[in-house]
Amino acid sequence: MRSPFIHRLIGRLRAVAKDRRAAAAVELALALPAMCLFIFGIIEVGYTLWLQNALDYSVATAARCASINGSPCSSSNVTSYAASQSGSSLGSSAFTYTRGAACGCQVSASYTMALDIPWDRALSVTLTSSSCIAPPPSRSCAT
Repeated sequence: MRSPFIHRLIGRLRAVAKDRRAAAAVELALALPAMCLFIFGIIEVGYTLWLQNALDYSVATAARCASINGSPCSSSNVTSYAASQSGSSLGSSAFTYTRGAACGCQVSASYTMALDIPWDRALSVTLTSSSCIAPPPSRSCAT
């Protein structure tokens, strides 16, 4: 014999098991944190790749400018010219210029970027880029 209390309890459990009205909300609550981490991770990787592309473009442009010894590129201005060509918030301290390199006018860049990942705030990546262009025979690298 069952007691009325157990009979009512089993009846309510069966009713809850058959009720599907809140199933979508529970599934969303379980999946949303993972989806948000995935989306923000894609954004962070995209920003890192964009910044690497900015470094590549700016060192190539500055090395080219230094090799033709153009007016915006004197020896003291090559790094600031590279920073201005990057299109990002990189300062001229991220760039170095080597005039006497074996390949010609060499501009290098190194930038350490802290990745904004919620569970590991100490994660960082160092982006580097280098470009070396030989000047034309009648010219020398920017002095």
